[in-house]
Amino acid sequence: MSTERVNPPDLSPPTGFSHAVVATGSRVVFLAGQTALDADGKVVGETLPDQFERALTNLLTALKAAGGTPADLARVTVYATDVAAYRERAAELGRIWRQLAGRDYPAMTVVEVVRLWDEQAMVELDGFAVLP
Repeated sequence: MSTERVNPPDLSPPTGFSHAVVATGSRVVFLAGQTALDADGKVVGETLPDQFERALTNLLTALKAAGGTPADLARVTVYATDVAAYRERAAELGRIWRQLAGRDYPAMTVVEVVRLWDEQAMVELDGFAVLP
């Protein structure tokens, strides 16, 4: 697989995402939304960063099981129940992302939602990856 991150100079410089990702490969993996569920199906983590770390870990676990790596991610959508809190913690969330997924950022969107399927969840991530 090959990916090209495209960040046109006419757009605001991206921080923690890419404006566009051109991916070529033979397999597309669609990743279901992941919250901070543990193996027993219980939401863990009292803070947004704790839940973000677990949700991202869960997303990357599903991706790895499908044969992919974080660099294969082409798009991720983050659903947050409080975008203001997400923005306030953006630097910390960015550190968590870089620690778990590296600096090859996919195209990303953050969307505020009223609530998530798992009522205690503060954040959910889904996405897709293109594998060789």
